[in-house]
Amino acid sequence: MIKFFALLAVFLAGVAAAQTSVGGPDQSGPTLTAGQFDTVYNFFSFAIAAMGASAVFFFLARSQVAPKYRIALLITGLVVTIAGYHYFRIFNSWDAAYSLKGGSYAPTGIPFNDAYRYVDWLLTVPLLLLETVAVLALPAVQARSLAWKLVIASAFMIALGYPGEVGNLTARFWWGLASTIPFVYILYVLWVDLARSMDRQPAEVKVYVRNMRLLLLASWGVYPVAYALPLLGIAGAGATVGVQVGYTIADVLAKPIFGLLVFTIALLKSQQDALEGGAPVALAGAAD
Repeated sequence: MIKFFALLAVFLAGVAAAQTSVGGPDQSGPTLTAGQFDTVYNFFSFAIAAMGASAVFFFLARSQVAPKYRIALLITGLVVTIAGYHYFRIFNSWDAAYSLKGGSYAPTGIPFNDAYRYVDWLLTVPLLLLETVAVLALPAVQARSLAWKLVIASAFMIALGYPGEVGNLTARFWWGLASTIPFVYILYVLWVDLARSMDRQPAEVKVYVRNMRLLLLASWGVYPVAYALPLLGIAGAGATVGVQVGYTIADVLAKPIFGLLVFTIALLKSQQDALEGGAPVALAGAAD
């Protein structure tokens, strides 16, 4: 509980700092060409479809794995459900923020609300890391230790990044730098601490866990690149489109695609457990 309130205090302090920043970005947004507006619009639409379809799949696929791995798929389903809801809100906010005038999309004066992303990440990123631990079915002490490390670090990573997103370039640099510290710590836990817990995992599962960590690294690597675009001098419409498309691609990789790897690991471990226990390997429909 103390950790939760400490995190909440950091997040609220960051929001306050961002809101009082001088020279922050123009919340009305730049004028976009029809192609730029439609690119972001279509990426948001794709993300909604990907999150919704994968949520249905993960909830239904729970019956395909052994009971002790179903919590991982439940968490996976929650992650994409939460993300789908927030992408629906992002989509509507984007549509309301611009109107077509003379062949270009001009700001309507209604600010595009990028805070939906950070609310989504504050919920889904800790859950995403929890599903990583849950699918391995580690001993309780190991699982609890890894889960707390990853959840707390990921929540601080998101909370520290938000003030830079809505602040000026100076705020973006320093808050982004602060957010990098828990990001690097998460990578350390995944590559070092988690590796120590992999000795008892089947060889094929180890391969998929390696791929899962690499996917996290690749997809999460898109976030800081998109975050840094304004710092690299890419401003105006180009930065707006680049940031939104970059975040969306990263979200689809880190949630539905990552979830498919989690499902594959759960299925492989279920089959391995069935073989070791002398039970039938086919798990589909076992509950029927």
